[in-house]
Amino acid sequence: MAGMMNGGAASATVNNEQAGENNTFALGALTTLFFMWGFITCLNDILIPHLKGVFSLSYTEAMLIQFCFFGAYFLVSLPAGTLVRRLGYKKGIVLGLLTAAIGCVLFYPAASAQSYPVFLGALFVLASGITVLQVSANPYVTALGNPDTAASRLTMTQAFNSLGTTVAPFFGAMLILAGADAGADAMGADAVKTPYLMLAAALAVLAAIFSQLKLPEISSHTVPDENVESADDGRSAWSYSHLVLGALGIFVYVGAEVSIGSFLVNFLGEENIAGLEEADAAKYIAYYWGGAMVGRFIGAMAMQKVKAGNALAFCAFGACALIALAVFSEGHIAMWAILAVGLFNSIMFPTIFSLAINQLGNHTSQGAGVLCLGIVGGALLPVFQGMLADSIGIQLAFLMPILCYVYIAYYGLRGSIVKG
Repeated sequence: MAGMMNGGAASATVNNEQAGENNTFALGALTTLFFMWGFITCLNDILIPHLKGVFSLSYTEAMLIQFCFFGAYFLVSLPAGTLVRRLGYKKGIVLGLLTAAIGCVLFYPAASAQSYPVFLGALFVLASGITVLQVSANPYVTALGNPDTAASRLTMTQAFNSLGTTVAPFFGAMLILAGADAGADAMGADAVKTPYLMLAAALAVLAAIFSQLKLPEISSHTVPDENVESADDGRSAWSYSHLVLGALGIFVYVGAEVSIGSFLVNFLGEENIAGLEEADAAKYIAYYWGGAMVGRFIGAMAMQKVKAGNALAFCAFGACALIALAVFSEGHIAMWAILAVGLFNSIMFPTIFSLAINQLGNHTSQGAGVLCLGIVGGALLPVFQGMLADSIGIQLAFLMPILCYVYIAYYGLRGSIVKG
């Protein structure tokens, strides 16, 4: 993507004298999208213990929430990449917002029917919209400026994604978990109606706003990277090893992050950890996601000087150490160790993403779709950790994410190197 905003390569789409101002406005508008899908995704961490209680589910069954939500990424990512390539980034964003709004509305009949399968279907539709947003917005952010600072720029916008995940636990604890304290299963299911209708309205408003915004016209048929001899060389995005290894990196990262977040309420409810009630434990999730937000703001500045791959490996090793401490200790030490993992998660997704699409040229849209395929890790790995929790206990089940972070460290140091 190098050269898209530099010199003659960018003159066909954005006037050089106006590029800086237009890009700043566009990035500002895009932060609202990152906030919203972070907020919505984090609400799953509240839905899991809530619906687990309402429908008397095992850990494995409760993790089907994440399976359906992140499974949509696997099924929708490649078609979404093709769609965005044809429609353009702006129309892709509007379509994603409207689809997500429909998914939120479907929570109302799901709650009325008190049907867990219908809830899962609503989550799939909602996640399909979020997938289109991901495929549209992430590569758009990397294109809006100097390619050398793409990782820093994407990290900054992802920080607002983390702001959404930090606020969501308080929202969910107040309107969902607290509403379920009445005790009846019917009231427990109905507790999700108002929050998700509010989200549907917000998403619809955002779709209307984005349909009217004048954003820089950057074609999804991107200008070839100046370091790539030809983007039309007959190669597929799949032929770039740093992209494929990056997709695996996204798989294990999202799987680890989602697995940890999914089990936090139940983990903090364990007597040997903190013994917290669900509504109280839910509020502590904000520290996990809040750490990611703080880390992303710090990382956005630090990675303008620190090599992205090295920063990624450092954070991965830090996450491994903290999870090991949470597994092999008890009380507040274990509690704060697992919550602090969020700080080290902070730069991982945007850094892996930007490293993986580096120098893809015209294959960038396809590459973004390939990377979003990796988000299916958020569907599969939590279910696997749920199986471990059912068999060996919730605390020992956290050993699984350690393996994920070891691979991420490898990708930062070796796997992200671009080969010819």
